[in-house]
Amino acid sequence: MDNDNRTDYGSTMVEKILAVKAGKDKVVPGNLVNTKIDLALGNDITAPVAIKEFERFGIDKVFDPEKIVLVPDHFTPNKDIASAEQALLLRRFAEKYKIKHYFEIGRMGIEHALLPEQGLVRPGEVIIGADSHTCTYGALGAFATGVGSTDLAAAMVIGEAWFKVPSTLRFEYEGSLPKWLGGKDLILYTIGQIGVSGARYRAMEFAGPAIAALSMDGRLTMTNMAIEAGGKCGYIQPDQVTFDYLKGRVSVPYEPVYSDLNAAYEQVYRYDITNLEPQIAFPPSPDNVFPVSKAKGTQIQQVVIGSCTNGRIEDLRVAASVIKNKRVDPRVRLLVIPATQQIYRQALEEGLLTAFIDAEAVVSTPTCGPCLGGHMGILAKGERALATTNRNFVGRMGHPESEVYLSGPAVAAASAVAGKIVHPEEVL
Repeated sequence: MDNDNRTDYGSTMVEKILAVKAGKDKVVPGNLVNTKIDLALGNDITAPVAIKEFERFGIDKVFDPEKIVLVPDHFTPNKDIASAEQALLLRRFAEKYKIKHYFEIGRMGIEHALLPEQGLVRPGEVIIGADSHTCTYGALGAFATGVGSTDLAAAMVIGEAWFKVPSTLRFEYEGSLPKWLGGKDLILYTIGQIGVSGARYRAMEFAGPAIAALSMDGRLTMTNMAIEAGGKCGYIQPDQVTFDYLKGRVSVPYEPVYSDLNAAYEQVYRYDITNLEPQIAFPPSPDNVFPVSKAKGTQIQQVVIGSCTNGRIEDLRVAASVIKNKRVDPRVRLLVIPATQQIYRQALEEGLLTAFIDAEAVVSTPTCGPCLGGHMGILAKGERALATTNRNFVGRMGHPESEVYLSGPAVAAASAVAGKIVHPEEVL
């Protein structure tokens, strides 16, 4: 769309949110805006850098102790002395500045599953986080994006951040998702179509009948991986699924924001997913995507079910339904990581963890752990993993000569049983 003629068109959801938070009537792609932020997030890797920058400013208070969230989740439970020192920095900062939303071990979870669960994300808000997958919160109709640690430090002082308003790409998904497919398959397919730079610094608006039918868990998975296409953010406009999810979690008023019917999109993509197969991202990139039939028979040594992408209760239910009354192939290690303590407890109460343990899987406390090659599942040279995580770059989960394939939870569970990548129907 020709931005020179934007006065003739309406605005997208993201443009409206940024305009309101910047105190402007209207913004268009390319504008530079300074906006108020509603939430600023840091974890045990990124927040220590921000904290040290914050201390250099010589400031004696944060802009709002109720709008900062600190979650030690990457190298926790602490794997070594260095990671323990990182976590200690967060703990001391939270105590000193009376940060309301600090989540210690035993109460924490993987940040991008934890914040929505705790009711800290609301439609119409601007949320920044010193973690690239902060874009997850767009599933709830927020403008949410990752920033650098120094940007986080500045935001903790002034409660503001600046952005170049992104143009928006709209993705419409027609048809109904086949059995065993979910949000992970839709976003992998999309990234495979447009590439890891296909949405660079754009907002990705996900819409259509298949999106409307997705649960909130599936939606959070989709927006989580907008960054894997280079997106500035990903979002789904609020609907009844959104409001049902927020009910009982959010007690303060919020104002949903919607794209105008005549909003100007840079491009519109339309996909019919009725006959889509489960999708697999081959190494070494999330856009190296093929249907599972192309990966059939690929031998694996490790399977990881979890992460901020697919560690939610719906993911665990799907995986458990595949693996129940079966055993993990003896040549395979299956790691199951519920994304939060609440999800862990719910999975325990529903008997899902029993199904995994009976199958000889390992169940871990919530942690990012193996996703980033941190701990709890590092790959050795020559090993190959299938994971429900979001990235499979060279060396992502361990040795640079190891390999990571990405999939949804159903394929991951089935492949753990088979000892090789297979369609779920092959083990049922």
